[in-house]
Amino acid sequence: MQIPKRIAGTLINALKGGVVPRTGLGYIAVGRTNEINALLHDVSIAEDGGAFFRFVVGKYGSGKSFLMQIMRANVMDRGFAAADADLSPERRLMGTKGQGLATYRELMRSLSVKAKPDGGALQLILERWIDGIRSEVIAGGTPRENTFFDSAVEKKIYEKINTLNDMVHGFDFAAVISAYYHGFAEGNETLSTNAVKWLRGEFSTKTEAKEALGVNVIISDDNWYDYIKLMTAFLVSAGYKGLVVMIDELVNIMKIPHSVTRQYNYEKILMMYNDVMQGKASRLGIIMGGTPQCVEDNRRGVFSYEALRSRLERGRFATDETHDMLAPIIRLDPLTYEELTVLTEKLSEIHAVLYEYEPKITLEDRIFFVKTEFERVGASTNITPREMIRDFIELLNIAYQNPDKTLPQLMGAEDFKFSEGENADNAEGFEDFEL
Repeated sequence: MQIPKRIAGTLINALKGGVVPRTGLGYIAVGRTNEINALLHDVSIAEDGGAFFRFVVGKYGSGKSFLMQIMRANVMDRGFAAADADLSPERRLMGTKGQGLATYRELMRSLSVKAKPDGGALQLILERWIDGIRSEVIAGGTPRENTFFDSAVEKKIYEKINTLNDMVHGFDFAAVISAYYHGFAEGNETLSTNAVKWLRGEFSTKTEAKEALGVNVIISDDNWYDYIKLMTAFLVSAGYKGLVVMIDELVNIMKIPHSVTRQYNYEKILMMYNDVMQGKASRLGIIMGGTPQCVEDNRRGVFSYEALRSRLERGRFATDETHDMLAPIIRLDPLTYEELTVLTEKLSEIHAVLYEYEPKITLEDRIFFVKTEFERVGASTNITPREMIRDFIELLNIAYQNPDKTLPQLMGAEDFKFSEGENADNAEGFEDFEL
């Protein structure tokens, strides 16, 4: 495998720690083809001016966060901006202590584009937008050295941002964008910095915003979703295809102890869902991730809010075997034996690159590892890719430090060996195994 050592290290360290790496996912991606294709179809709808809202549901460690990060990379490759946030006790969709605003701030902090994939892309986007307008003015016949160049740029900017005025809070959003341009063009770093600070939701009072930028509103718990839509429209005017927002760990809404606060959060989801599905949003995609319990629990989960349950509940004809990938909820199936064995091959190659040795673990070794993992009590229903990956990397580490031992010996099975034709007898589910 040709992989930079830096990325190999990032992958191995993140996966051993049980977290999803943000780079290099293509080197370890296996399976999930149907799910990815369904979501990419949604992205193509957003690219044509539509919008989409999906829930990705899977057990802890089943790969839902991995799938969302794969989608994050895919949408940036397609020219979209991406923003993601994990909910927590401090970050919700609504709250009495600014938890909704905290989620918005995290989304803006993580805002990424292909040229800046690790977050913090807001200022880059603003500068690209100004450069794009200047290029349009030059292409329109006004060269940079022309006396009227700056006024022509300003006129073009007002033409662009005036299109935002028809949206909720659009006038103030446009005023802040204009302030950023003036600060940028005039070398007034304080003005441009304050504009970025406002766009990130970092002003705590309207008085501060009024003094710094001359606007009478700030982004808050109540209105942050409106500014997500405004940011999407601005991104489109800056040359991007749109914005995809990914919000994970919905279980933290289920854990809210106060039922009223919990219902307010589900009400926010309903409002966003209705807004997107009724065509009131454009070029915007929203993907939310959670466990089956936090969605389907009728007492505390998403389905405890009747208006959401009636919209999201599975119909009469879909089953665990025949999923409807076009439904609002995508439920993740376990990876197959074959997919997990391919994944162990990728991991062994990456580990070998990182520690600079020739991989010695064979296909038989890897099949034996996967088979042994699934023979654990309750593994057929409870084991997840996260657990298997963590176990396998630990095994690779030990094998690297004990080169005189075979993998079966390290797993406590010294007498293990495959004889010809024995695979099917010893590993149910590995019949017709193709690699």
